[in-house]
Amino acid sequence: MSQSNVVRLDSRSTAPAVWQVLCSRADLVANSGVVAWHEGAQVALFHLPDNAEGEQLFAIDNRDPKSGANVIGRGIVGNLKGELVIASPLYKQHFRLQDGSCMEYPEQSLRVWPVRLEGDVVQIAAG
Repeated sequence: MSQSNVVRLDSRSTAPAVWQVLCSRADLVANSGVVAWHEGAQVALFHLPDNAEGEQLFAIDNRDPKSGANVIGRGIVGNLKGELVIASPLYKQHFRLQDGSCMEYPEQSLRVWPVRLEGDVVQIAAG
């Protein structure tokens, strides 16, 4: 597989993504989160190798918007109402992995980054 699920491209930009190496495939934990540093932010990576839609990789902000704590990478991956979500370990709100929106509180959301697997390398879009 040359590319995993691309999370989201910024629809306001027409420029192609510039990809940066973030980590290796070996750094990922299946069906769980790991956290990496990218452009001054903590990014939680979730690798779902055996998902019904095929292998998927998501990059989402590690900072919980309600508490301000950097804990999203320790959350539990699940499926809620047909959506892949991460449950915050503190207040248990569910964020969609696809776009970072909170299912319980629409005013809360997490930033997401386009991310892909190229061989054994995890790449994230710059900017």
